[in-house]
Amino acid sequence: MQKISRLILRLFGWKVILSCEEPPKSIVCVAPHTSNWDFIVGKLSYWAVNRQSSFLIKKSWFIFPLNYIFNSMGGIPIDRKKASSVTDQMALEFNKREKFHLAITPEGTRSFTKRWKMGFYNIALKANIPIELAYIDYKKKEMGVKEVFIPTGDEKADMKHIKSYYKDVEGRFPENFNKDF
Repeated sequence: MQKISRLILRLFGWKVILSCEEPPKSIVCVAPHTSNWDFIVGKLSYWAVNRQSSFLIKKSWFIFPLNYIFNSMGGIPIDRKKASSVTDQMALEFNKREKFHLAITPEGTRSFTKRWKMGFYNIALKANIPIELAYIDYKKKEMGVKEVFIPTGDEKADMKHIKSYYKDVEGRFPENFNKDF
């Protein structure tokens, strides 16, 4: 899969930039998320550099034959109707494993949103793991991770730092990414 992913990215002019070591466990905060293509570019980029990352997806998508595809790609079905906290479930999952990476788009939607969802941050705090700041920049045709951030618990200061990391990144549909931090 690595060679095929590299070839596809090269054919479309994309490059992958990794400026830091991958920790054994992390939340991979992926922004901006303005298009369904983000998933494809992100997965191809991770496969191209031989990294694995799971992702959360609605349980309703886990039907035959899609369930086999999503499972093989690292999909974790989430039942939003259940009363249990996804944050707690994922923190427990991190505690059970030696190595685990979970990609989350903090906007929670491809549309413009005023506020990011805080699940990615809260999971990192509860599981005591770092956050890899990953970006997909359509203007530069670049996907990368240039910083591993360790949350301090000061949510306001941490979020200011995290959001400022993305200030110069351009999504596929730039008007859908809120840069007002």
